[in-house]
Amino acid sequence: MIRPVTRDDAKSICDIYNHHVENTIVTFEERPVSVGDMQRRISDITGDYPWLVLEEGGRLIGYAYAGRWKSRCSYRYSAESTIYLAEGFARRGFGTRLYRALITELRSRPVHCMVAGIALPNPASVALHESMGFGKVAHFKEVGWKCNQWIDVGYWELMIEGP
Repeated sequence: MIRPVTRDDAKSICDIYNHHVENTIVTFEERPVSVGDMQRRISDITGDYPWLVLEEGGRLIGYAYAGRWKSRCSYRYSAESTIYLAEGFARRGFGTRLYRALITELRSRPVHCMVAGIALPNPASVALHESMGFGKVAHFKEVGWKCNQWIDVGYWELMIEGP
């Protein structure tokens, strides 16, 4: 089941996200996020943009949201998307279902394009985004340092609808 996020989902979202913070390069955060901080992030996003969660068997196993791409006014029709799945749920179609729902939700809003940043290497995320129609538009070399290594970041873009 895919549904809009609630503040009560913050603990489950932290469990998913903090695994990636502590064990992977896919986020550049280095310290776990508290439930209170996640609740604030949810509130900040959901005023203007969608944040969806995916439940399977009564357990929250993933989430996806979109937010402002940049703060300047002329970027107002562009959104940055984010998606995370719980450990063990990748490559089983859950990300595709969740991302399709997010894209559908964004098509009902004044959003012209979605941008997704991907820490590289991350073949699963690249495959997901490209299967959804995103195309690679940029590649920045060694812009992040985590896990004692330099990390590249690529950007993928999907033109949707809007004004």
